[in-house]
Amino acid sequence: MDKHIEMSYCRFEAFKVLAKNYLRVDNRHHFDEVRQLLEEVRMTPADVAENLMPKSAGEDADTCLERLVEELKKAKEEAMTAAAAAAAAEAVSKDGAVGSG
Repeated sequence: MDKHIEMSYCRFEAFKVLAKNYLRVDNRHHFDEVRQLLEEVRMTPADVAENLMPKSAGEDADTCLERLVEELKKAKEEAMTAAAAAAAAEAVSKDGAVGSG
């Protein structure tokens, strides 16, 4: 039997918990930008955590937060591109339906 598990997207409060757990930080100058981007972008807590985890021993909290901000910006850009493509396809579909009738 297949089961569908619906998972929520990460919001700022969950991000703060992840940042504290992974980076041991409560607040950084990146937090405001992360808050804004998380309101605009759908990203799972697992994806946020993956970006927060240091990739090497030399990475500090700011580097990890900068990586998360870049990934959020990339996800936002991809979502905007997908929405524009969907709108264009919808317009073509409507034009085709109107023109064929």
